[in-house]
Amino acid sequence: MGKIYTKKGDAGTTNIHGGEVVPKDCARIEANGTLDELNALLGVVRAFNGNSHNPDKSLEDFLSRVQSAFMPMMSIVATPQQRRDANPRRFDATLVEECERIVDTLQRKLEDRKNFVHPGGTVVASLLQLSRTVARRAERRLWSLHREDPVPAEMMAFMNRLSDALFVLARYENKKNDFPEEKWEEFYQYRKRTDEKQ
Repeated sequence: MGKIYTKKGDAGTTNIHGGEVVPKDCARIEANGTLDELNALLGVVRAFNGNSHNPDKSLEDFLSRVQSAFMPMMSIVATPQQRRDANPRRFDATLVEECERIVDTLQRKLEDRKNFVHPGGTVVASLLQLSRTVARRAERRLWSLHREDPVPAEMMAFMNRLSDALFVLARYENKKNDFPEEKWEEFYQYRKRTDEKQ
């Protein structure tokens, strides 16, 4: 490994795949930075899950796959569309279906959700909820980039499904550890109150 610091970014720019120099706060770097943040946070979830009194192996396996997918994903995001054919990295699109399978499977084990719920419960559940919010932000950053330089459709679909999967995984984590959900307000009452204001 070469030197960690090069001083080349001191002026607020960085290099992307292909050698182009871009501002560090451009849409491409913002998207990749948020994916990197989410990847690191999922590593924290895995650490707490692995050190818990009841580690969930299926959660570990899923998050490990997601983290592995983020590396080629970030490489693709760092590559402008016109140069992507030269990038050997490929995104594993089967993760979209895996997220859907997790949501469908766990939803059948959870009570119907009639209320908004507060994030919380076990440490792992709380971190999964936090990961969900960062996944949503990463998705928003990818859409900002997509308007400038199209992002592969399967990656956009994955980010949308991933946040859903993380939400359901958080709910299931609380259920299997007997942590009751802290409910806020019923959807019906919320919508009724909102409609009355309009």
